[in-house]
Amino acid sequence: MAYLDGVNPSLVMCRGYYTRAVLVAWDFKNGQLTQRWTFDTEDPSAPGNKAYRGQGNHNLSVADIDADGKDEIVYGSCAIDDNGKGIYSTGRGHGDALHVSDMDPDRPGLEAYSPHEDQKAYGSAPADFRDARTGQLIWGWPGPNQGDVGRGLAADIDPRYKGFEAWASRGGLVSAKGEQITTSRPSINFAIWWDGDLSRELLDGTSIDKWNYETSKSERMLSASTFGAAQNNTTKANPGLSADLFGDWREEVIWRNANDEELLIFTTTIPTQYRLTTLMHDPQYRLSIAWQNVAYNQPPHTSFYLGSDMDIASASPAAPNKVKGKATVYPNPTTNSFRIASKHDFTYEVYNGFGQVVEQGEGKHGKEVGSSLQAGMYVVKVHTTEGVESLQVSKE
Repeated sequence: MAYLDGVNPSLVMCRGYYTRAVLVAWDFKNGQLTQRWTFDTEDPSAPGNKAYRGQGNHNLSVADIDADGKDEIVYGSCAIDDNGKGIYSTGRGHGDALHVSDMDPDRPGLEAYSPHEDQKAYGSAPADFRDARTGQLIWGWPGPNQGDVGRGLAADIDPRYKGFEAWASRGGLVSAKGEQITTSRPSINFAIWWDGDLSRELLDGTSIDKWNYETSKSERMLSASTFGAAQNNTTKANPGLSADLFGDWREEVIWRNANDEELLIFTTTIPTQYRLTTLMHDPQYRLSIAWQNVAYNQPPHTSFYLGSDMDIASASPAAPNKVKGKATVYPNPTTNSFRIASKHDFTYEVYNGFGQVVEQGEGKHGKEVGSSLQAGMYVVKVHTTEGVESLQVSKE
């Protein structure tokens, strides 16, 4: 599913990884199923599409990578625009894992991380960390001639380094800046927000672990198999689903029972000092739950940076003493309007839970906005000369 027009959901069907790839978008309106567009690498009327052959993954991500309020399809090593036209193809080929989020909060926009299979295609970047909008390589790791790099994961697990960490089945743990942190690496499967801090934990099979960055070892938090839980997809060792189901921003896990007669839902019992909007209000995260079980299952990610060093908007109705990061909003939550404050002149957009732009404008260091908005959860994107800041706001 993708909101290709920024308002209504469309069904996107994808076929083809290793050679030809075809993506078709369908709309359902007034009881009728209509074709919106087709992207075909063998389309004779679009010879440039041949560059997208063999670039698809066994998974995909749906995200607004160009911040136009409409969803794009990140299909392995390439991206397809909301209008069905190709945006870019990196040429690094097919892979088995893909992650898209704001992984480096120091850079504007979203990043993508993916390992690859064909060393002739991936060159010096067997696991690439790239700009999700342009495909530009930010860094590749751990170097050429690594063979089939079959697994990769990205999540904030080490608070000493700003942004996500990333690791694959070759090489060690790497920071968002491309610096190797350790030659050790955690499990390479799912990530999950489980305990009370803002870092993410590790979900593999029927176990949840915490990465101890001081010892470079994982520590067990939950062994769900002792409660009868069983994993899916043999060596892929996936849960039935991981998602923020109950709405306190930490994630739940659904496993099948080993007798295949029950579904078991696990939730954390660990308190947290952080009050965040339920993740299902983030359009990218909500859609990631829909695509999580597409082919090789992948964990969901938010469209904004959620990690140990994130800037959390003040929950106090009073103005903050100091603007942290590129911008902040207050009061939050609010019952009327809220104010955007920044050290710089800025432009802004306010997005509702469906990813629609409901207000936009510009300001000089500060501006009162949102008075006409209905109660609900919103994401405010503030653009300054330093980059883009995404902030969650609750209007009650």
